[in-house]
Amino acid sequence: MKQFLKVTCPLAAAVLLAACGGSATSEKTAAKEDHAGHDHAAAPAAPAAVQLKDDKLNAVYQHYVHLTNALVKGDAAEAKIAGNAIETGAKEVTGGDKLAADAAKIMAAADIDAQRTAYSSLSNEMIGLVKKSGLSSGALYVDFCPMAMNDKGGYWISASKDIKNPYFGDAMLTCGEVKETVQ
Repeated sequence: MKQFLKVTCPLAAAVLLAACGGSATSEKTAAKEDHAGHDHAAAPAAPAAVQLKDDKLNAVYQHYVHLTNALVKGDAAEAKIAGNAIETGAKEVTGGDKLAADAAKIMAAADIDAQRTAYSSLSNEMIGLVKKSGLSSGALYVDFCPMAMNDKGGYWISASKDIKNPYFGDAMLTCGEVKETVQ
């Protein structure tokens, strides 16, 4: 019996390793063959990263994206954090006083609805400053939701043509349309 185990265990291990190794090799070969068939020249290029010409405003824009995402998710606490960063950065931006004041309103807001109301004014300011500054690279989209602000409508800036509505979040995530492209 001991002799049988001494012979069969190594033999079984060798067969098992060969089977697993052979399978992995054929999967790798198949993956390479699949990959080789793709035409990399025809793959769409990734969109250029958005860069504003005004570096200080560009830093504020990054916090604006954070704020927009927080409002899309309905996260009032995260919106306050982003509002604080916008207020601090906007004080360094030429013509950013109104932007800073609007950001302070987002931080002081009692709930997400009040934050979204303040966001409307903040977005209008941000759109004006972005257009004045211009972009070094990439493109931004001015989006509009006609139902925001009690059917008065509300604008916001996005780096994507896909609509993610910060005024209603999950309730009406895709409500809106691209009104303008800033390049």
